[in-house]
Amino acid sequence: MAVSSPQVDVKKIKTVPQSQVNYTPALTVLTSLFFMWGFLTCLNDIIIPHLKAVFSLNYTQAMLIQFCFFGAYFIVSLPSGILVEKIGYKKGIIIGLVTAGIGCLLFYPAAGLRSYPMFLLALFILAAGITLLQVAANPYVAILGKPETASSRLNLTQAFNSLGTTIAPYFGSLLILSVAVKSAADINKLSPGELSVYQAAEAGAVQVPYLGLAAALFIIAGIFAMFKLPVIEAASASEAGGGSNENIAIHHESAWGFRHLVLGAIGIFVYVGAEVSIGSFLVSYLGQPFIAGLPEAEAGKFVSFYWGGAMLGRFAGSAITRKVKPGAVLAFNAFVASALVLVSMFTSGHVAMWSILLIGLFNSIMFPTIFTLAIDGLGKHTGQGSGILCMAIVGGALLPLLQGFFADNIGIHHAFFLPAVCYLFIAYYGLKGHIPTHIKTSKA
Repeated sequence: MAVSSPQVDVKKIKTVPQSQVNYTPALTVLTSLFFMWGFLTCLNDIIIPHLKAVFSLNYTQAMLIQFCFFGAYFIVSLPSGILVEKIGYKKGIIIGLVTAGIGCLLFYPAAGLRSYPMFLLALFILAAGITLLQVAANPYVAILGKPETASSRLNLTQAFNSLGTTIAPYFGSLLILSVAVKSAADINKLSPGELSVYQAAEAGAVQVPYLGLAAALFIIAGIFAMFKLPVIEAASASEAGGGSNENIAIHHESAWGFRHLVLGAIGIFVYVGAEVSIGSFLVSYLGQPFIAGLPEAEAGKFVSFYWGGAMLGRFAGSAITRKVKPGAVLAFNAFVASALVLVSMFTSGHVAMWSILLIGLFNSIMFPTIFTLAIDGLGKHTGQGSGILCMAIVGGALLPLLQGFFADNIGIHHAFFLPAVCYLFIAYYGLKGHIPTHIKTSKA
């Protein structure tokens, strides 16, 4: 079924009771999206130490990689929400895939020219495509099924996102970090011929993987263009995913009128900021003599444990959130994550190493649970609400940069106090913040 006018197509959906619609094929093909953007996002954790060494960057400068990548969410999310509401979920997904593919292609000239600004531009364009994918796919998955199992469903698809984040560090360590980066002094000692060979090796370490990823994205876009997805308009969300608050949505002219959405956006901001901050520093952190003293290529492989824990947690969380209230699970995980950060900060060696890696397990259900709690009851404002939540992913741009500043000034070990504070807010959201309360306005 082609996506034309959503206003007409929704009527077709309404003629079939939701319990009788088989959404399994659609959810299966959507899972590939979650895998791909997880893989691409987590590959940044490997690109950071590589470019940090290539361009002799300090921690703050290196965090510009995450700043440009996650900054795209802030700039592109709301326009993406408007675009998805106009052209539909399917076309939004296809455009997002193609845009991300173009961003991957730009890594080729960036590496060839050894230009850090061009790398940052490529990352921004790549992230713009992923942003559009998230704005379209996250609420789509939440809507495709019973509202009471929305958190469970999104946790399951996010588990495959974590499969991508688990594989990416190992893949990147083998193909990117395996090429040893020389210091500026060593480079000055090279002959012109040796320098040419060295630069080609450095460029190729990044070029080949991203060319392959571009090809994969374009192929998936082609598959989506041919695949018939169920047509559900964002305006129908009050029926499909409105939960117990569906009657409230009609009294608000904007998604900003929902307090639980606004607090949920703050929750997404601090969650992504904490998760990305930890992941971005792991290779450098595990390389510290007082932690594990691992070479970059080996430390990069251990990053897979961090993201692998998130994958296992999401598969488990998909089942747990069917039995236990999602807010309670969210609060428990956030408290434990904050405690683990503090343990790592005040210890050293293997205790500090494994406590920081174990945080991934408790990160697992946070994003999908915050997301589904925040859009519950938004009704016709679900598309706008999704854009607001995805815009809040800019936390992954700002908080790692802030942590980079602290790492340069107070040391990488103690800079982790920032994620610990973030997790405490998430615990509050799970306990009380997600309960729908309306923001009073003059028009309400």
